[in-house]
Amino acid sequence: MNIGLIGFGTIGAGVVEIFNTNHDIIRKKTGMDLRLRRVVDLDIESDRGVEIDPGILSTDADDILEDPEIDIVIELIGGYEPALSFILKAIENGKHVVTANKALLARHWDEIMGAAREKGVRVAFEASVGGGIPVLRALNESLAANRIESIYGIINGTANYILTRMASEGMEFDDVLREAQRLGYAERDPTFDIEGHDTAQKLIILTLLGFGVHVPENELHVEGISSIRRDDIEYAAEELGCSVKLLATARLSDGELELGVTPTLVPHDHLLSSVNGVFNGIYITGDFTGPVMFYGKGAGRRATASAVVADCMDIAVNPEGSMPTGPGVRVVESVRDFSRTSSRYYIRLDAVDRAGVLHEIAGAFSRHGISIESVTQKGAHEGETVPIYIVTHEAAEGDVQEALSEISDIQWVMGEPLRLRML
Repeated sequence: MNIGLIGFGTIGAGVVEIFNTNHDIIRKKTGMDLRLRRVVDLDIESDRGVEIDPGILSTDADDILEDPEIDIVIELIGGYEPALSFILKAIENGKHVVTANKALLARHWDEIMGAAREKGVRVAFEASVGGGIPVLRALNESLAANRIESIYGIINGTANYILTRMASEGMEFDDVLREAQRLGYAERDPTFDIEGHDTAQKLIILTLLGFGVHVPENELHVEGISSIRRDDIEYAAEELGCSVKLLATARLSDGELELGVTPTLVPHDHLLSSVNGVFNGIYITGDFTGPVMFYGKGAGRRATASAVVADCMDIAVNPEGSMPTGPGVRVVESVRDFSRTSSRYYIRLDAVDRAGVLHEIAGAFSRHGISIESVTQKGAHEGETVPIYIVTHEAAEGDVQEALSEISDIQWVMGEPLRLRML
């Protein structure tokens, strides 16, 4: 079976490396010879550190898309265009597609999968979520007999590395971010990772398979981690027994689906609390399996390439496929507006230390029906700004936001309050 690879970057080089190193294993497991017939990239001169026949390199994607001998097209260029056009043309020409492009799938799922159904070909995408962690196949196959009740995921290594280092080294966010950039764990422009957008795109795909619902990214509630300080991490650990994680959440509640990406306090006795550094963890609960946990490297050349090649092998053995070309069975009535979701909350305020301020803050919470579980003020310096840490009982997101908007207008409250949900 002949394969064409579009995109000879970091992951593409990993794919070439696997075919070079494990060719015999792949042939024995599939019973056939999977061969890279053509590799396309705009840059075919740079050394990727892998052995490759220069005769199969090209700068023209049509050398793959128009080649009737190529059965599977691997798309690893990322982004929306020309990746979408390449994938649709491959499908139109009757070729199976393997991709790691989470952004494209999250936005153009219906178009891509509709075209694949019409042409009777497969689109495989295990590498789009969790790198080498086989969570999508598990959702579609191993957990197929279950009604999925919840999915919680730590699925961005950059954000998790930053939060882990803030906790372990007592560092501030900006200092860890610079370290992560220096070590190659964060991009020069880290916005996509630290503000939750990468996590959101992966959550969309998990939600499609787990709950049969396609929620556009612009309708998903997404928050990042850039407002979190060292003292938030320390208070969560020392006083509340929690770690702070950027958490993707999809859970059923009274027939409605609650979705969001938020920095969240996770109790130390929860398995997700121990997912540290650049590692990923996805915690899924089925009605019959109960909770199951998937853990591993969520990114990187070797882990992601492993998932890509495994998809090629699966298509070779099973071209009819089991991974869906449409969403899973819809098991929810509707998606709940995020303002109607509820949680306990950790709230940090910076306020001037003076008589009456706490009374005003408590009054705002009371007017919005929010019950306070605990209040801690660190330091007592009349007239100076001090942090106030508040934990609420379970409350609706919308009520908490309205209360904090009112609190922000109090003369003696400095800056924007921080609120973090609690798992």
